[in-house]
Amino acid sequence: MITTDDIRAAHDRIRGHVRRTPTIPLPAETFGLDRPVSMKLEFLQVTGTFKARGAFNTLLSVPIPAAGICAASGGNHGIAAAYAAGRLGVRARIFVPEISSPAKIARIRETGAELVVGGARYADALAACEAYAAESGAHSVHAYDAWPTIAGQGTVGIEWEEDAGGLDTVLVAVGGGGLISGIARWFERRVRVVGVEPEGSRALDAALQAGAPVDVEVNSVAADSLGARNVFGRVHETAARYVDRVVLVPDAAIVEAQRRLWLGLRAAAEPGGAAALAALISGAYRPEPGERVGVLACGANVDLASLAALI
Repeated sequence: MITTDDIRAAHDRIRGHVRRTPTIPLPAETFGLDRPVSMKLEFLQVTGTFKARGAFNTLLSVPIPAAGICAASGGNHGIAAAYAAGRLGVRARIFVPEISSPAKIARIRETGAELVVGGARYADALAACEAYAAESGAHSVHAYDAWPTIAGQGTVGIEWEEDAGGLDTVLVAVGGGGLISGIARWFERRVRVVGVEPEGSRALDAALQAGAPVDVEVNSVAADSLGARNVFGRVHETAARYVDRVVLVPDAAIVEAQRRLWLGLRAAAEPGGAAALAALISGAYRPEPGERVGVLACGANVDLASLAALI
């Protein structure tokens, strides 16, 4: 398992390639809640999500073969891996499933990486990516089940603690679980780290209940970013030790959180990026009186026409 020193080293390594995103205190009326929250605006990150942290840490810390890299993604990890590869002069081939949003596919194409679209779900894209890696010798950059990825995502925790010290609990959306694993490893239970998953995509919740990674069915409005069928071993190992618990939210609450992020902050959030706020809106997570809560808004790669329809 990675250490906090590994996360600190990742923070130093990627410093010149990613943004230090702001954390701001917000009064209760911002989102129509019954309490203020501290929100880290990670959707302002390069590529629009936290994924750039793990991608840069991987490419800067492992040997990259002449064949370059490949990555499987619902969209956001692919954008980040392609962007990092382009900035560092590395060849990249990105595999995404057919459910990936047109907005995310367009952003991958803009990087100049080779794009392969195929398969119904993320698991299909991952299988195609691993087959290509075995055939070509390219380094497969996993979206979450890799220590360099987890350490890179954990740098969110460093900034959050430095900029908003004194939090009791942080709410973090979970897809494959690399983000929450890195953040929870950094906090080491000094702060409660609560995962938020859609009811229709609950790979981490299922793994924690079963005591081991298991496959789940995926059917959620947030499936293109929170649609992993299995969290795999590294994430489960870390989350079982350091994540306080996981709560589940309905798709309707995720959509409402998108709406409130726009109305309250003029922030265009994708469904996965709004899921942590949905835990408070829906009551899936109910803070105790006086509890200081942080919310991670982690993704902005949304199709604007779809968002406009919600608003």
